[in-house]
Amino acid sequence: MKLPRQVLTRQFALLHDLLCVPVAWIGAYWFRFDFGTIPPAHLEACLAALPLLVVVQATVFYTYGLYRGVWRFASIPDLLRILKAVVVGVSIAALILFILTRLQGIPRTAFVMYGLFLVGSLSGPRFIYRWFNDRHLYQENSTRVLVIGAGRAGEMLVRDMLRDSTQGYLPVGFIDDHRGKTGMDIHGIRVLGRTRDIAMFVDQHDINTLLIAVPSATSKQMCRIVNSCEHTGLPVLTLPKLSEFLSGNTGLASLRSLDIGDLLGREPVELSWDTIGQGLIDKSVFISGGGGSIGSELCRQVARLAPKRLVVFENSEFNLYTIDRELRASFPELEIHSVLGDISDAAAVEQSMKRFQPDVIYHAAAYKHVPMLEGQIREAVRNNILGTVTMARAADAAGVGTFVMVSTDKAVNPTSVMGMTKRISEIWCQNTNSRSDTNFVTVRFGNVLNSAGSVVPLFRQQIESGGPVTVTHPEVERYFMTISEASQLIMQAGVLGSGGEIYVLDMGEPMLVQYLA
Repeated sequence: MKLPRQVLTRQFALLHDLLCVPVAWIGAYWFRFDFGTIPPAHLEACLAALPLLVVVQATVFYTYGLYRGVWRFASIPDLLRILKAVVVGVSIAALILFILTRLQGIPRTAFVMYGLFLVGSLSGPRFIYRWFNDRHLYQENSTRVLVIGAGRAGEMLVRDMLRDSTQGYLPVGFIDDHRGKTGMDIHGIRVLGRTRDIAMFVDQHDINTLLIAVPSATSKQMCRIVNSCEHTGLPVLTLPKLSEFLSGNTGLASLRSLDIGDLLGREPVELSWDTIGQGLIDKSVFISGGGGSIGSELCRQVARLAPKRLVVFENSEFNLYTIDRELRASFPELEIHSVLGDISDAAAVEQSMKRFQPDVIYHAAAYKHVPMLEGQIREAVRNNILGTVTMARAADAAGVGTFVMVSTDKAVNPTSVMGMTKRISEIWCQNTNSRSDTNFVTVRFGNVLNSAGSVVPLFRQQIESGGPVTVTHPEVERYFMTISEASQLIMQAGVLGSGGEIYVLDMGEPMLVQYLA
């Protein structure tokens, strides 16, 4: 029966260490007598003591676990273990020999030199072997990485790194919470331990970057992994989500910086694209505020569903230019109309409605920055309330089928100017719905990550400026969702709504803003 490689490796290590004992012992005598001939009496005592030394050292080596480690990953802890084993072994052997022979024919300095030679002969080959195997890891300008996740994704990632060294990523080890994987070799790279010990392994192996290769991780698991990575202060990269991974997006090129959306306290919401598509295919779609963070994502999501035409209404020239260029590049076959205008300008809104005859309107244009609007009440009312009134009247007059207003959870018992303007707009749309053939639907959601009114861009700017990162209170909690989720919810509501409803996304558990920062 063929022995496992691990057993053979340990047997070789044991044989090597036992051979080091006589080499070090005889070498100590030779050194003592100036590398000349050893006197017969001393040589006889030297050889007589050898069996005892071998038995004692073998027992001590095993007790101190010299064969639990692997030469491929020899490190400072292994050197300390060797030092302890040699000191204890030499002390025990010297004591026994003193009792049995009173050290007749054994120079006192022989034990000192024997200990030094033995430490060198045990540790030297181990570190030389590691250097030989790891020499490619010390290339100039190389990025030493620790791969978190020893599953299929991590294995494929490391394989790509080893095949193409020009990418600059050099895998040093794996981290995986599966206990059975600790100590395994994957493409010659060792699974070092668990995520809770990431900081220790970073220090031991001079890691430069952490790579998270767990595309199937839940948000809770991702938060735990990121929390362990955070203490190292190193850059963290990750693979795409599981759906992208399964579609083949697995190479080094797919690595990206950790996104704040990866840390949501719940699983991403996936809505029915078939249902949404049926409500938008071959329809004329009008999006107000189409150049904003939510509006632009709405444009992207709607465009991929092949509507008859897409009208982007925006009051920012730059934002309108940006989204127009992006849409025309990504969807060259789609009929796109970009209109520069203000939603409170009744003439501009009505003219656009008559010209493009929309079937569906997504009203995403609004001022959303809560603290800023506290001192800008007039503009908040003009844009958020009067702008919505203008849009709703024009939609009713043009016979639009569905009007979806984008609102906020701050409209519930509003305590801010922004929340108040949104609540009034909701009430207006509901009242208009009762006397109109147009279905007026409202969608509420919480804080949208990376949107214009979100805290995330502020946190990122503060970090890039060297801090500090400011939060209003360490215990403040908020519900968060991604821009993609918000856009999908808006489109889903437009398809499901029959008029007068206010839809709210179940956003799971709130997240500490302090943790997000």
